[in-house]
Amino acid sequence: MPSVGYGGFSLRGPRIRGRRAGSSRRFRLPRFGVSIIPSASGRSDPVAQARRAEELGFDLVSIWDHPHGENPSFETWTLMTWIAARTTRIRVASNVLGLPFRLPALTAKMAETLDRLSDGRLILGLGGGGNDEEFAGFGAPVRTPSEKVEALEEGVAMIRGVWAESPFTYHGRHYRSEAAMLEPKPSHRIPIWLGTYGRKALELTGRVADGWIPSMGPAPPAQVKPKMELVRRAAEHAGRDPDSLEYAYNVSVRIGGPPADDPERRVTGEPDEIVERVLELLDLGFTVLNFWVGGRRDEQQERLASEVVTPLRQLG
Repeated sequence: MPSVGYGGFSLRGPRIRGRRAGSSRRFRLPRFGVSIIPSASGRSDPVAQARRAEELGFDLVSIWDHPHGENPSFETWTLMTWIAARTTRIRVASNVLGLPFRLPALTAKMAETLDRLSDGRLILGLGGGGNDEEFAGFGAPVRTPSEKVEALEEGVAMIRGVWAESPFTYHGRHYRSEAAMLEPKPSHRIPIWLGTYGRKALELTGRVADGWIPSMGPAPPAQVKPKMELVRRAAEHAGRDPDSLEYAYNVSVRIGGPPADDPERRVTGEPDEIVERVLELLDLGFTVLNFWVGGRRDEQQERLASEVVTPLRQLG
């Protein structure tokens, strides 16, 4: 097995703490999460899966936001609330909320409430929206790519604005508020992660977000590294410390089974092979890996925890 590591950690060779080997960047031990499919088909129990993820030691669970469609599904925020109520430690992330579905000021109120009720466990993931058919079906605004970035910037400004000030007035092109009142204010800074891919959206992420959460499918490893550098440069130009952001990656993974049709967009193999691939992804600079599990989810989640995540944590 070749020696591959993150931050100087490797399956063979020395372990170096504190900084990424050969780099001036600060190193953080990574966190690991799993995506919970919000299926309402009755064939699976997303709340039970989230509770088991907590028992297995995962750091977060995430839920995507696709309310439109013919497959039975739970609404994302309602499911997140139910999961938060049935767990005690694990963080709960929207991955990511389609901004056009919900007004930003109301999203801010929803987020403050869920974060307070869950003792500060919310991660608010937001995106400008990738599926126009969904928005049209629900009567939400259908915007051009550049308008989506504009609206996302306005949405983040409104959310942060009503979290900080009362009354809060905002006049944007896509969103407006007149003397908005939101009480109570958040008891701490609720992290906002953005799921972004294009240059303008990546630069926005670096300027205003607390984290970045792309997916392996649309941004495989060969493409994601330059995108991360765009985020980091934008943060620097805005006078921010790029290392203060979280860099999360949605990774499709399956232990065993046939080889992936596209290994750049899906991680498959035996546990030691997956550990090596995960180390390579961490070496790109990611601080959080969120697994989208293939195959039999319950079995795969158990094996990921014991045969992949545990060995990775033992490296630290």
